[in-house]
Amino acid sequence: MQTRPLGDTGIEVSRLCLGTMTFGEQNSESEAHDQLDRAVAFGINFIDAAEMYPVPPRAETQGRTEAYIGSWLKRRESRDDVIIATKVTGPGLEHIRGGPRLNREHIHQAIDASLERLRTDYVDLYQLHWPERSTNYFGRLGYEHDEEESAVTLEETLAVLKELVDAGKVRAIGLSNETPWGVMKALQLAERLGLPRVASIQNPYNLLNRSFEVGLAEIAHRENVGLLAYSPLAFGVLSGKYLDGARPENARLTLFERFKRYTSPLAEQATRAYVDIAREHDLDPAQMALAFVNSRSFLTSNIIGATTMEQLETNLASESLKLEQSVLDAIEEVHRRIPNPCP
Repeated sequence: MQTRPLGDTGIEVSRLCLGTMTFGEQNSESEAHDQLDRAVAFGINFIDAAEMYPVPPRAETQGRTEAYIGSWLKRRESRDDVIIATKVTGPGLEHIRGGPRLNREHIHQAIDASLERLRTDYVDLYQLHWPERSTNYFGRLGYEHDEEESAVTLEETLAVLKELVDAGKVRAIGLSNETPWGVMKALQLAERLGLPRVASIQNPYNLLNRSFEVGLAEIAHRENVGLLAYSPLAFGVLSGKYLDGARPENARLTLFERFKRYTSPLAEQATRAYVDIAREHDLDPAQMALAFVNSRSFLTSNIIGATTMEQLETNLASESLKLEQSVLDAIEEVHRRIPNPCP
């Protein structure tokens, strides 16, 4: 398993990271533990969670993912050999603290609750799940500015995160679902005010959504704020299992109607083209899609997720897959014809 530096933190993380947002909804506690055991045995040292998980977010299950990781950590009695990342929720989910904000009161409540569920004294990477301000994320296009916006400022939020770092509750901080402006503003504030410097940005990145390349890839390189790529399989769409309207039993798009980001007619057209490339080269479509993400120079870690051990094994095998230039050329040809159908 390759490892890569997490920004300037001195922390080394595996190129594959285990995503856990199915733990507590599609996966039981024992299944979660099995996945964690297998991932670590394979060489993964990086585990990503969030206080709002599992998804879809519901009051009845909120925090269950972290609790499952916490029971696993307690069982194995070895904390320091794994890198645990979690996230504080941005505005919008009323069942979390009556409507979460990225201010001092809410962030302190959030980290303390996460630490209790995770059964640990610290998290290695603490991320802002999405911005406090109104901006483009979760597929929103067409930025509209709000002059009367009353969001908690990024400066205030970073000052609170400094308190957590100083208290030893957090080793490093990161952003998620963030824009180029947001990343550069956070870096500017850190340098000017002596606040923690963001180490990573967790944004979507896959064959159907390469929008990270437009403005953020250069920042990742020049500022050493690498990508933690989520949805590398586009909710499983890039495996090809949903083509022609198929809805496999217990699959995410079968169970939950809310996940529509990667299901447009244009997405289906692009997906079919990518699946055809994989089959023409005797590759598993999911492994090809993951290997493409793994190959990106701006990547810090690729967040894989699975609901079955079979899926997990397929995902893990992508670590050793190096795509031939003919495959990469074919992928680029499709991307030129159908660029970013699901930004």
